[in-house]
Amino acid sequence: MRKAAKKKKKLPIDYWSHSSLMAFLRNPLAWHKRYVQKIYDTPRSPSAVVGSAGHKALEHFYLQASSGEKPSSKKAYGGFSKEQAIEAGQTYLQGVSDFEINFGAAKTAKAKKAKRAAMERGYRQAVSFYLARPPRHRVVGVEVRGVASVPGLPLPVKAVSDLVVHSKLQEGALDIVDHKFVDSFSKSKADNPLFMMQAIFNYYTVSALYGKPVRRFLVYECKKTKNADGRAQLRRYSIDYRDADEAFAVFHRLLADATNELLNKRTFLPNPSDMFEGENSFDVYRLNLTD
Repeated sequence: MRKAAKKKKKLPIDYWSHSSLMAFLRNPLAWHKRYVQKIYDTPRSPSAVVGSAGHKALEHFYLQASSGEKPSSKKAYGGFSKEQAIEAGQTYLQGVSDFEINFGAAKTAKAKKAKRAAMERGYRQAVSFYLARPPRHRVVGVEVRGVASVPGLPLPVKAVSDLVVHSKLQEGALDIVDHKFVDSFSKSKADNPLFMMQAIFNYYTVSALYGKPVRRFLVYECKKTKNADGRAQLRRYSIDYRDADEAFAVFHRLLADATNELLNKRTFLPNPSDMFEGENSFDVYRLNLTD
């Protein structure tokens, strides 16, 4: 009698995203809690919350009813004026509960209130820096979410693109725009590995959604604090997919290896030195909560 075929091991996730992959590489136990068990109780840093509010403001600012239309008003670019977009982001910021924010040393109600006031001031300043001279695009889509199957990879990829726009470099092609609100500009240029990996996740999802050539991934970093020397608060990085063959090869190898690691991994260990979730992941391990 022939032995029954060995049952194929089921992967614990349905797709990879850029944030999921980075979390898995940084802290497997924290990744398992969030992306497998789907427990989302880890508070975010004030900087991350301010960044999310900034994204919400720009989402409203660039919102357009149709793809090829240029704005008819100098005040309003898409669906919202600059002032309305800033208010939309502030409304989001004010709606984030205290328990969702890691206040650090601010423990008392008074200290948390002061911290929140500082977050709002920082938010309004950062978005005002961006909107002082905002990049102009012919917008195709805002906050574009997609999942795509990639030949040769066992799991699909998922990504959210801040903007999908008509490319100024190639007629009939699309560019992807990503916004980041930062405390300091990235030291490396467009070959930053984090930029590259994110760019390829977005490339596959936008290609699948629109069925058009995707030419570039544009990253706009907006520095949240004012430059004392008067230099621009906004810095742009450009990745041309035509020059990214090596990055695509590394992307495929990394996702294949990470997926293979999932198939063979039995125990997820914490990373106490992880500056974002180290303490939380160690507590999960200490209390034996991984199951």
